[in-house]
Amino acid sequence: MNALVMNCSPVRNGATAAIASMIADRLSETVSGIKIQNVCIEDYQFGFCRGCRKCHTAAACFQQDGVQQLMERFEQADVLVFVSPSYWADVPAQFKAFIDRCTPWCNTHEPHAELSKGKKGFAVALRTGPGMKECERIIGTIEHFLGHLEIECSASLGLCGVEDRGDALERKDEILAFCGRIGDEISRK
Repeated sequence: MNALVMNCSPVRNGATAAIASMIADRLSETVSGIKIQNVCIEDYQFGFCRGCRKCHTAAACFQQDGVQQLMERFEQADVLVFVSPSYWADVPAQFKAFIDRCTPWCNTHEPHAELSKGKKGFAVALRTGPGMKECERIIGTIEHFLGHLEIECSASLGLCGVEDRGDALERKDEILAFCGRIGDEISRK
């Protein structure tokens, strides 16, 4: 079993990265035989979608860049965990640009490229403020994206009041409990 944990923030060492690392480490410890890839969106260089719609007929993007590399990792994974901070009540621009570029793999048109079936998705959203509404919006974006990739979003977690790594570490019990939910879903697979 292979899992991909994705830090959807361009910050490689902030609160989002700390949460992604906690999840990757916990799954490695608790799920027998699992292989974890922990990646950061910032490690992949890619351009914006140009809106040319060529992918609607070719089922591929003419831009050859980091999107294809990351989608190869998606293909290899049985489990995908997205950890995203709030940037003005939505996902960071880098992650949104990646989602836009995944149109060739989305079921919004025919033909489209496809990932292998049976993958499970999970979403974690964090924000600095106290209200859960922003986290729900981010989770909704991730669920919508996964739905168009025909991947079930099996569980989600929203974390408010997370400003930095220290705040993330203080939420360790919640994060580890969420990892238990991931483990339970994986065992049902």
